[in-house]
Amino acid sequence: MKFIVIDDSSTMRRIICNTLERLGYDDVIEAENGLEALGKLRDIDVIFTDWNMPEMDGLTFVKSVRASQSFSTIPIIMITTESGKPDIIEALEAGVNNYIVKPFTPEILREKIEKVLRK
Repeated sequence: MKFIVIDDSSTMRRIICNTLERLGYDDVIEAENGLEALGKLRDIDVIFTDWNMPEMDGLTFVKSVRASQSFSTIPIIMITTESGKPDIIEALEAGVNNYIVKPFTPEILREKIEKVLRK
C-alpha cells in the first residue's frame, strides 16, 4: 500500500507519517499542498489531505483528483481542523471518502483507513 500525506505543516505530516508507520504502513510520500501532490499521485492507494493549504487547498485538490480519469477512484481521507457539519458535507460532496478532525488518535486513523479500503 502506498499513501500520500498532503499538509502544509511539516509537523502534522510527520505525525501522520509516524502514525501510519506504527500501523504497519511504511510506503508513504509527502506533499506540502494540493498542487505539489497532483504531480506525485502515480501508484498511490490512499490520499490523506488537509483542507487549508497555500497554492491549492484540499477541497480544490479533491475536486481535481475526482475530475481526473487516472486518479478518480483513489480513496481520499481529509484530515483537518474544519469540524463544522457544513464543512464535512461540502468535503463529502466534493468526493472525500472519509473525514478526520484534528487532533486524532491512531485508532481513528486505522479505522478510517480500513473503512475506505473495504469499499
